Amino acid sequence: MFKKKFRFLGLAMLLALSVVLTACGSGESDEGSSDGEGSESAASIGEQLEYKITGIEPGAGIMKATNKALEEYESLADWELIESSSAAMAAELQKAIDNEEPIIVTGWTPHWMFSKFDLKYLKDPKGVYGEAENIETFARKGLKADQPSAYKVLDQFKWTPEDMGAVMVNIQEGMKPAKAAAKWVEENSGKVGEWTKGAEKVDGEEVSLAYVAWDSEIASTNVVAKVLEDLGYKVELIQLDAAPMFAAVASGDADGMVAGWLPLTHKDYLEQYGDKMERLGPNLEGAKTGLVVPTYVEADSIEDLK
Repeated sequence: MFKKKFRFLGLAMLLALSVVLTACGSGESDEGSSDGEGSESAASIGEQLEYKITGIEPGAGIMKATNKALEEYESLADWELIESSSAAMAAELQKAIDNEEPIIVTGWTPHWMFSKFDLKYLKDPKGVYGEAENIETFARKGLKADQPSAYKVLDQFKWTPEDMGAVMVNIQEGMKPAKAAAKWVEENSGKVGEWTKGAEKVDGEEVSLAYVAWDSEIASTNVVAKVLEDLGYKVELIQLDAAPMFAAVASGDADGMVAGWLPLTHKDYLEQYGDKMERLGPNLEGAKTGLVVPTYVEADSIEDLK
């Protein structure tokens, strides 16, 4: 009886030991198969996102560049670009980050989302999105003679991504664009003084500014509008898509705009309308566009999305 009990105990101990060893071996195998990556590895991003990139308005230059990227990169062969709006894109980005889920969006800087979230651009080895861009100012032909003070402000308007970012963050946090612009103008009188140097005050003359409803252009256009209002102008803001914005200035339906992204984003519109309006040069340097992901997404390049 004792021998049977001893033999049974020995078998039980061997069985328990084998279970422990199996469990340990299984854990090592799982770690090895992940190659040091988490569950949201670059290889699985496509499946998690159903191979969809969240875009903005269909007419935007960044959308055209992204469609080109879908053709140029083998890693994007199965991907689809989803049209929406800049606001909808930002909302989807917020939702994904709140849930710590992967997402790929068409993004650009300056933009408030880079101040609020930890984001990164996916490297673009083929240069589809180009190098850094400038945001340029345009005026209708004849504005200099008709409204010299407004023309002078537009011509002298120049600021930095940090300046624009301060306005955008206030707007994103709930401040009305006009109020955020007024706050920035009040706090940056020295810079505003450079824009208005030599510009005489007027008494109720009307001037119109076209803009595309990107957070960056909402900020810049409202700031310029506030400066012109302080000079005595009545300013009309005209929200349009990119192509109609260029067309409006070219036709004289709008007096000017400070929202031309070049040399890539609005290249087609410049070629179509550039000779019909005055190009006053960059008002902000160092803008950028591309595919953007939260930093926790384990991909660093567009080529990682195979």
